[in-house]
Amino acid sequence: MRFTLRQLHYFKSLCEQRNFGRAAEACHVSQPALSVQIKTLEDLMGGALVERRARDVVLTPLGRQVLSQANHILQASEGLERLAQDQGSGRRSLSFGVIPTIAPYLLPGLLAQLRARDLQLHVDIREARTERLLQALQAGQLDVALMALPSGGSDLIEEELFRDHFLLAGSNMRLAQMQLSQPEISPQDLRKEQLMLLEDGHCLTDQALEVCGMQRGSAGINMGAGSLATLSRLVAAGFGLTLMPELAVQSECSASEGLCVARFGGTEPFRRIGLVRRASTDGSGWFQDLAMVVRETGEQVLAKARKNYGPATGAPVK
Repeated sequence: MRFTLRQLHYFKSLCEQRNFGRAAEACHVSQPALSVQIKTLEDLMGGALVERRARDVVLTPLGRQVLSQANHILQASEGLERLAQDQGSGRRSLSFGVIPTIAPYLLPGLLAQLRARDLQLHVDIREARTERLLQALQAGQLDVALMALPSGGSDLIEEELFRDHFLLAGSNMRLAQMQLSQPEISPQDLRKEQLMLLEDGHCLTDQALEVCGMQRGSAGINMGAGSLATLSRLVAAGFGLTLMPELAVQSECSASEGLCVARFGGTEPFRRIGLVRRASTDGSGWFQDLAMVVRETGEQVLAKARKNYGPATGAPVK
């Protein structure tokens, strides 16, 4: 005899309610019926799952292990049930990964656009660094990921959507000092002790080091910020300078008092933003449709940044 989902559901309820009577009420069954199912589950597991007290129950070591596994099984079961319902109703799902230096600035508009175009589409979002997204993509946990290119993964299809230029960001005083001595600033003009970057592991850090002509592990570079929001507030307070993606400029300048930006002179450095999927996945229709919506959303964000903080021509502003 094998355990049933009903038994696991009753057991989970018992653990949550910590009382047989309350658990039976929550499951809409009689207390004897619930007790029988819990006892049957204990027999199958080969030991007591709870210590029974007058008005309470306490998990045994075996009970804790069973509860952990039961939660996974019940979640998977609910997922399969939702999938079956979606298939029956014609609803579609998309598992979508995004790196942290894009997600806050693009996702709100993107999800609104996707919902407006297809009410039947259910989107699951995962925000993670590039390495984690590539692992999830290869494992089949994601259908597609939005990241900086090249991704560095194998057996993948990459579609470049737009270029996200870098601006120099810092306090007004720091930028004014830089521009006083050098009206047209290039990334190579930045000194190591001036630069603040995201902590190691963010692809944006590698890109910033590359355009500045610096090596990973270079002494004097502050690489401690965990997010662009934290980094923006630090440089706005005068603790250094950083390279800010155009996608983030509007949002971070609005949120960080005192944060100013300047365009680099000459040809501006940029990162390539694109969608990535497995080569083995059938991309017919949906991939190009998604690429079009992401491209349009990204270009709208960039257009606003260029309107408010200068066009991408190299002229220092603000």
